[in-house]
Formats: sequence, C-alpha cells, structure tokens
Amino acid sequence: MSDHRAILSEHLRDARALVDTLEWQRTAMVEASIASNADDEHDPEGATIAFERAQLDATIVEIRHRITELAAALSRVDDGTYGICIHCGLPIPPARLEARPSATAHVDCAPGAPAPSR
Repeated sequence: MSDHRAILSEHLRDARALVDTLEWQRTAMVEASIASNADDEHDPEGATIAFERAQLDATIVEIRHRITELAAALSRVDDGTYGICIHCGLPIPPARLEARPSATAHVDCAPGAPAPSR
C-alpha cells in the first residue's frame, strides 16, 4: 500500500499546485479587467472575459473536488480500505485504480454503471 500512498500523494501535490496556479491566473484576470474598460462583450475576435473567468472558476471547482477525493483516498490507505469497493466489498481492479486513483468502487458498482445483464 505504500506505493498507493506515494501515487496518491503525488496526485494531491499536483492538484494543489494546479489550483494555486489557476487561482493566481484568475486573480490576474480580474485585476486586468478592472484596469481595462474594454468592451469585450462585443468583441468579434473571441470569448468574453466573463466567459473565460467562468471557465476558470469551473475548473478550479473541479480540481478542488479532485483534491477532496484524493485526500479521502489517502485516508482509506491509512485505514486499510483503499482499493475495496464501498458497495460490494470486492477489490477494485488495479487498472481502475491506475486510471482513477481516488475510485471508491469498481466499474460495475460505480454510480451510473449499467445494471448487470441477466
């Protein structure tokens, strides 16, 4: 499980660094828009500042959610439940944990998974 801890810790560090960078970019964007009186709502050349800021805000929210999930996964490593499906108690396949390190369920039990055929 120490490999899981190292991988999760690395993902967590990366996500925190990304949020810091995106928040810095958002602050710079807001400050630049305050200093400018440009009418970007009617600029035919591209997206508005408001649209770009909304995209950035949504990305920050998504990364913060990922941070929460990764921190919870580290807690599961500590209590010995990492890699165990919270729905059925079976092991989550290593390939799924590699693709989604914070996974709490295997694919068949994941929310939105199709019901097993009979």
